[in-house]
Amino acid sequence: MNQRSILFDTETTGVDPDKGDRIIEIAAIELINDLPTENFYHVLVDPERDIPIEATRVHGIKIEDLKGKPKFKEIADDFLEFIQDDPLVAHNAPFDFKFVNAELSRVKRPAISLDRMIDTLKLARAKYPLSPNSLDALCRRFSIDLSARTTHNALLDCQLLSEVYIQLTGGRQRGLGFSNEDSEKTGKVYKKIHDHTPIFVKPTQQELEAHDKFIEEKMKNSLWNQKD
Repeated sequence: MNQRSILFDTETTGVDPDKGDRIIEIAAIELINDLPTENFYHVLVDPERDIPIEATRVHGIKIEDLKGKPKFKEIADDFLEFIQDDPLVAHNAPFDFKFVNAELSRVKRPAISLDRMIDTLKLARAKYPLSPNSLDALCRRFSIDLSARTTHNALLDCQLLSEVYIQLTGGRQRGLGFSNEDSEKTGKVYKKIHDHTPIFVKPTQQELEAHDKFIEEKMKNSLWNQKD
């Protein structure tokens, strides 16, 4: 049976919805059995407030870029219809969940349950506890092309994260790309992600030493410590 999930990302006016920060961009990609399909959702949102220059430096979006864009209350139902009741994958997912739920609360919609959350940052930290695990760092670890990522961008970040997620879960990507028509809908052009197979990642010397220390201290009677 095919398992559907949604990988998503947001861009915002700041870091705290409790202090009035709002969502300005949402992107989401449908996954079937953890592999991306060509079905995606992308929208720019009028935050009904200003965008601090510090935030613009991160994602490159100015308030002028959002003139005439829909408010969250106008896209809420479309977004909820796209994600349905499926699991939701995001990098540093608590951040995105908090913003989405704050926006849903404003328009009197039920909050999204945290039980649906799959946090790729948490997965990466468990797998590579001694290494940087930002999206950029993980892309470099897995040799994923970062040349298009000059600023944060929700749809491009989703594309990159979909490749990272494949590596973290040990799967195989069938390929993901958006047609010219899709690009025209979003107003931007994105590079196609080609077929990608799992990459063997050689552990660093620091990681090897940490592994040996863990085995020695925590698994004294394990097979790894038995001598020939």
